[in-house]
Amino acid sequence: MATHAQDRSVSHEEKSEYQKKHKPASSFASRADYLNHELQIMRPRRWGLNLPGRDFRFELEDLVPALAGTIGIIAMYSAVMMSWAEGLTAAWDHITLGKAFAVEVARVEMLIPALLFCVLLCGFINPRANLAGNHGPMIPLVGTIALAGAHPLALGILIGVFGLTLSYLKGGSKLVNLTSQGVAGGLLIFLGFGGAKGQIESLLAWGAEINMGYVSILILAVSIVIYAFLARIGKRWLAIPVCAITGGLIATALGAGSSLEFVTQPGIPNLNPVYWWGSTEQGWQLGLPNVSHFLASLPFALLAVAMWSPDFLGHRIFQELNYPKKAEKVLMDVDDTMTGCSIRQMVGASVGGGNITSSWGTYMIPAAIARRPIPGGAIILGLLCIGVALIGYPMDVATWPPVMTIALLSGVFLPLLEAGMQMVKDAKSSQSAGICIFASMAVNPVFGWAVTMLLDNNGLIGDKERPKTLSSVDRLVIPTATVIICIAAMLAVGMIPGIPALL
Repeated sequence: MATHAQDRSVSHEEKSEYQKKHKPASSFASRADYLNHELQIMRPRRWGLNLPGRDFRFELEDLVPALAGTIGIIAMYSAVMMSWAEGLTAAWDHITLGKAFAVEVARVEMLIPALLFCVLLCGFINPRANLAGNHGPMIPLVGTIALAGAHPLALGILIGVFGLTLSYLKGGSKLVNLTSQGVAGGLLIFLGFGGAKGQIESLLAWGAEINMGYVSILILAVSIVIYAFLARIGKRWLAIPVCAITGGLIATALGAGSSLEFVTQPGIPNLNPVYWWGSTEQGWQLGLPNVSHFLASLPFALLAVAMWSPDFLGHRIFQELNYPKKAEKVLMDVDDTMTGCSIRQMVGASVGGGNITSSWGTYMIPAAIARRPIPGGAIILGLLCIGVALIGYPMDVATWPPVMTIALLSGVFLPLLEAGMQMVKDAKSSQSAGICIFASMAVNPVFGWAVTMLLDNNGLIGDKERPKTLSSVDRLVIPTATVIICIAAMLAVGMIPGIPALL
């Protein structure tokens, strides 16, 4: 997809460092060598104008993370909006929201935020910031958030304010740097295993629901074989499209295609914020938020931002594991990503959205596997989201279990599991990883990460020499404050097992 025409528009004197060092793919011994070279020579501008041809190129591999990110975000947006609809309907007597409402809000989230924050921000303005997607760990809490009396707009504003504050203080990158290899490996293993287990259970449940359980088993078996083969030949970045398409074809060939219903009609959602937030009779039927809405939303906003750091950590580490040496300039910047997520959260909520955002894992993980930087795929993904939102019908295909679950399994959760195992290299790191996994299982991954980081940085587990390399602030103050904030937020909203919500 890269063309020499991209270079001819700029004179030799005006060529960027990237253009001067760029070589055609044919001059390399393998495609992997070409992609590695591209990562090493790129110098993306942070908060400046980045142009195709001058600062980056589009390659065939960019289609894979774009496709994976689109499939993943459709499923997550749909789940979030349905949870909001059900929760608010149960919480308020005057509110009645259903599937049509959820689909409409999901399409709003896929239009304006995709254009502003995928195409423009991550594609042209700051390719060091990963895309702002969905906060997966918060999805199970959305119903609770609604029942607690929170308001989506108030929640979005608070998350944005807290996130911008943490980004300004460089808190995100500091927490990432204070997380050792063992702790990070344990977190990735837990997230990968938990996510994979959930997707497998979802596919098996779909098979049982249509009385064709053997279809689910066959799809899983074939997907495992394909994934292993692609890994063997060094083409693991193709796992998402190949496995997802194969899953859909197997289901259709065995007679399960009738479970796929095309119900999402083409169209443009209402993009007027007044419609969504202006009254109690249309849109969200909540009107503008008041003080009580902000108070009810406060602990959930704190929890969402507290959970950003381990989420961002996993994505950054995945790049480091898959990118070649001397590719530091294209690694996602945690604080820039936090800034983008914060602004996207407020803008998305203000135009009528209900998403809770975080770093876009279903994009970043496949992009890292494919050895691609952020900008090219970000632009393609943004355009795909806009197209899907307008056409409608692809949303039905992307959320069909044989396609969705296999895409997430092969493109996100299996790679997470593998990456975590790669980081656990010795007895010291395995001890930290084991404690992180255990604590995550006992409570949740945020608790597991925070507590294990505190123990690890003080030499109580893992590398006993590690505390000697850290200042007292990095060793005690920051990790302790992180644990206190995380536990306080979880206690407030009832996320600690056996303890009812305090608010």
